[in-house]
Amino acid sequence: MRQIKIAPSIMCADFLHLERDIRRLEKGGAGLFHFDVMDGIFVPNITMGTDILKAVRAITRLPLDAHLMISCPERYIEEFIKAGSNIVCIHAESTVHLDRLLQIIKKSGVKSAVALNPSTPLNCLKYVLDKLDIILIMAVNPGFAGQAFIPSTVEKVRELRLMLQENGAEHIEIEVDGCINDSTIAMLLEAGANIFVGGTSGVFIRGMDISLALLQRYKNARKSLEKICREGDERLKKWWKG
Repeated sequence: MRQIKIAPSIMCADFLHLERDIRRLEKGGAGLFHFDVMDGIFVPNITMGTDILKAVRAITRLPLDAHLMISCPERYIEEFIKAGSNIVCIHAESTVHLDRLLQIIKKSGVKSAVALNPSTPLNCLKYVLDKLDIILIMAVNPGFAGQAFIPSTVEKVRELRLMLQENGAEHIEIEVDGCINDSTIAMLLEAGANIFVGGTSGVFIRGMDISLALLQRYKNARKSLEKICREGDERLKKWWKG
């Protein structure tokens, strides 16, 4: 059976109590930790760099996913790998040499991922599927937490899962970032995604213990998946049962 993975977004953590939050998220069952890296150029915000990732690497064994929302990512890929990233995700829109950069990531021994903004079509991935482990679909326009979910994301994920199956690339996992909550997880599971970035909508919920919030997301996601495996179409059931 394939795994549902929830990846808390470290951007939304309490940086004054970062180790406390990491421990609580581990207790809640985090599948990996997601680092939203922004440079103020590719997206209209500035967040974290390698120092934060190094600090988290020192206190957890969970995989670290560096989502590079930056211009010219080739300048920093190796730095994030050295800092301890297990996954490096670059935006297809951020480079004219996507194939070359994916080769660099793969040769470094970490997992490679490509992110697509909401308006970016899936066909830009056609000739690099053999170099991918994960595809990240943005359900909001990147830059800020707390945005509304873009409904067309569900159909985009569905089309992507079908494209992967038709091209013999079923091993590639689909990750979704943006307004992840119980309702959107249920729809995205049914479409074929299995990794969900948890921010202010699903994990770091004001007034709620983050470990309990994460446990609740998993509990509800598993219920949704059980229903899919009972009532969903055969193609999707086959993929989930792996």
